[in-house]
Amino acid sequence: MTTMKEEEKITQPFSPDVLPPNKVICIRLCGHNLKIAITFDSSQGVSGIIWNAGVVLCNYFEKEAIRFSGKKVIELGSGTGLVGILAALLGGEVTLTDQAYALPQIEVNVAANIPPSDVRRSTISALSWGQDQNSFPADYDIILGSELVFHPSSYIPLLQTLLHLSHKETVIYLCSAMNPYTMSSSFYHDTLPPYFNCQLVYRDESKNCNVYKVTKI
Repeated sequence: MTTMKEEEKITQPFSPDVLPPNKVICIRLCGHNLKIAITFDSSQGVSGIIWNAGVVLCNYFEKEAIRFSGKKVIELGSGTGLVGILAALLGGEVTLTDQAYALPQIEVNVAANIPPSDVRRSTISALSWGQDQNSFPADYDIILGSELVFHPSSYIPLLQTLLHLSHKETVIYLCSAMNPYTMSSSFYHDTLPPYFNCQLVYRDESKNCNVYKVTKI
C-alpha cells in the first residue's frame, strides 16, 4: 500500500515570486522507501511536483509485480523522476528524460534514492518531444509516462516521439488523470489508435487515473 508524507523543507532561498517552500516527500512503493524532492517553483512548471498519475502507475507495477530487470527503459516527462527511479530500483536500465530545466531536480532525486552501486543503470537526458527524439535509440523495451497529456498541442509531438522510440516488441505504459479539461481521453481514443494498440489495464477510481498498455501495430 502506498504511503506518503511530507518530511522536511529543502533549504533554499524563498522569494515572494514562488509558491510555498520546497519539500521532500517520503513515499513507499514496491517495497522501496523513496525520498522525492518536489519544487513549488514557477521555474519548474508542471515538472516540480508528484502527480497522482505517477503514483498510480507505480501502484500498478506493484499490483502486477512488474519488474524491469534486463530491460532497456525510457521515461518521458520524468518531472521529479519518481517513476523512472522506481523502474531502476526494480532492475531496469533507465533513461529519465524531460525538458532541460527539469533535469537538476531529477539528478537530486536519483542521487538520493538509487544506491551508488546501481546508479550506473540510470541516465538523465533532455528530450523535447517532436524535436530531438531522433537523437535517441529506437530499441527500447519499455517506455513509461505519467500525466503527459495536458493539451492537444502536445499530442502530435508526443506521438512522433513514441513512434520513433518504439518497435513492435516495445511495451508502453502510460497513466493519465481523466480530467475533461485536459481532453486526455482523446489522445488514447483518437490519436494513438491508428498507430498503436491501446488497452486500458488499470483504473484508480479514487484518483480518476487510467493506466494504458500500448503496443505498436
